[in-house]
Amino acid sequence: MQIDPFAVEIWMNEWETKCTHNLAETCVESLTIAELLQLTGQNESDLSALLPMKMTYGEIRGSARLLAAISALYAGQVPENIIVTHGTIGANMLVHKALVARGDRVVAVVPTYQQHYSIPASIGADVVPLKLRAEDGFVPDLDALRALVTPDTRMIAINNPNNPTGALMDRAMLEEIAAIARDVDAWVLCDEVYRGTDQQGDGMTVSIADVYEKGVATAGMSKAFSLAGLRLGWVAGPAEVIEAVSIHRDYDTISVGKLDDHFAAIALENQDRVLARSQRITRENLALLADWVEAEPGIDWVKPASGTVTLLKYDAPLGSREFCVQLMEEEGVLFTPGAAFDMEGYVRIGFANPMADLRAGLEKVSRFLARLETHA
Repeated sequence: MQIDPFAVEIWMNEWETKCTHNLAETCVESLTIAELLQLTGQNESDLSALLPMKMTYGEIRGSARLLAAISALYAGQVPENIIVTHGTIGANMLVHKALVARGDRVVAVVPTYQQHYSIPASIGADVVPLKLRAEDGFVPDLDALRALVTPDTRMIAINNPNNPTGALMDRAMLEEIAAIARDVDAWVLCDEVYRGTDQQGDGMTVSIADVYEKGVATAGMSKAFSLAGLRLGWVAGPAEVIEAVSIHRDYDTISVGKLDDHFAAIALENQDRVLARSQRITRENLALLADWVEAEPGIDWVKPASGTVTLLKYDAPLGSREFCVQLMEEEGVLFTPGAAFDMEGYVRIGFANPMADLRAGLEKVSRFLARLETHA
C-alpha cells in the first residue's frame, strides 16, 4: 500500500522539540497525573490501587468501566456502540479501512486532518474534495456537497470542530449532511476529537453518531481532555461498524494499555470538571488571540467557534513554510505552515497553551511581522 507522506506530522516531528514557544500545539494544556487526580477529587493514595494491577493485556474492546464512561458523552450511544482504539488517529485509520474499498467514492472536506483523504486514496477509493472557503466561514457549502455526492458515494468524511480552522457545524447543518448521505445510503464519518471546546453554551457539540443512523464518530483523550499521553481514542457508531472495525483492529491493536484505560476512565467519569478547565483555557486564550489579531494589520482570520487551533492569513511575500521556518529560527516560535493543509498563505496556530506562553509567543510574532514590513 502506498500512501502520501503525512505533511503536518512530518512538520511537527521536525520542529516541535526545537522551539521556545510551541504555538503549533493542538492539545489543551496537558494535565499531569497529579493534576488529573486533584481535578477529579482524588489524591496520590488512590494510586495505591494500581499496585496489584497485573500488566497483562487489557479487556479487548476496552473495560466495561471505560466503555460506560465514553458512552455517557453521547445522547444515544450505549457501551455496545463503542470500541476503544490507539488514539483518535487509530480510530480514523480503522474506520476508513473497515468501511472503504477500492473504487468507492469518498467525499472529504478540505482542509482537514490528512487521514481523511490520504487513507481512502491509498485504499484505491475515488476521493473527491469539498473545499471549505473563508467566505463561507469554513463550513461546508451544502449545495456543493449535494453536487459531489453521487449514488456510488460510500462515505462523507467531515471534521467537527474542524482542524485546522476551528469552524463548527451546528445540529441543523449536521442533519442536512445526514439527509444528503441518507439519500444515497452513505456513511458519514465525523472526526470529533476537538468536541467539548465550543466557545459558546455548554461547549459540547452534538455528535454525528446521535444525528444519523449511519453516523460514525471518532474521538479521544488528547485535545479537549488534555491527556494525549494516554494514546487512547474510540469509535462510536452502529453495531455493524463496531464489528467491522473490531476485525481490522485485531490485526494492529489487540487492546489498549491497562493504565491508559484506567486514567481515561477517571477523566471521563469526571468529564464536567475536565471540560470546564479546557473551556476556561480555550475561551480566555481565544479572547487574547482575538485582541492580538485585531491589532495586527498584516493578519486576518475567520474567528474560530470551537477547537484549539485556527488559521491565520498573513500578508507577506513568503511561502507558508518559509514564513514558519524563518519565524522559528529568528524568534523560536512554532506555527504550522498552511502548506501542510494545502492552504498556502495561511499558518495554523494553537491557542490552548498556558496563557503566559501564548502571550509571550504572540509578542515575538509581532516583532517578526514588524521586521517583515520594514523589509518589504
